Amino acid sequence: MKVLMVLTSHDQLGNTGLKTGFWLEEFAAPYFVFKDAGAEIVLASPAGGQPPLDPKSDLPEFQTGYTQRFKEDPAAQAALANTVLLSSVREADFDTVFYPGGHGPLWDLAESTLSIQLIEAFDRAGKPFGLVCHAPGALRHVKAANGDPIVKGRRVTGFTNGEEAAVELTDVVPFLIEDEFKAQGGLYEKGPDWAPYLVVDGRFVTGQNPASSEAVAHELVSQVRARGQ
Repeated sequence: MKVLMVLTSHDQLGNTGLKTGFWLEEFAAPYFVFKDAGAEIVLASPAGGQPPLDPKSDLPEFQTGYTQRFKEDPAAQAALANTVLLSSVREADFDTVFYPGGHGPLWDLAESTLSIQLIEAFDRAGKPFGLVCHAPGALRHVKAANGDPIVKGRRVTGFTNGEEAAVELTDVVPFLIEDEFKAQGGLYEKGPDWAPYLVVDGRFVTGQNPASSEAVAHELVSQVRARGQ
């Protein structure tokens, strides 16, 4: 099983002067789910190298068993510090792709031609792909084979308007995932704020928030195994 994980390289939280990036738990939990499943994992980002960590995600209240495991795993830390360039990876070399969230993807991956083309390639190849929390924002400009938005008519979730309001960033982010998906004809679903919520529409897997990241990874592993990989 070969798994690609695509992380943001964007570290500026709009014009606030604050830092953002990827959310630690949303990387750590899936990384170890994939690792424990025996997967070969490749980490990629638009700029390569060390992706920016959202400093809030490293606060004590957001630590989990998976984040602690990451901090005790030099090999995992080295892999994260040396992500390959997004331009260097191809769908054909992987069985699935996973996008961790954090606010960063709303700025770079959502607008990245390389990322858009990569997701479209996984979709056309009939391979499972998953995104969690803010990472579903990377679907904003992705098209289905018929030219429609990839979320149109499909069940999907992502960070809710209520969760964005709770972190007081509604007026900072470039777009709200819930509103964007509904405007594109997506069948947007959500559970209670901050609770795990997973949506599976065929091979298209999305999670609502950080608490959903582990479930998305497990679903991707199950789908890859079902395909005999």
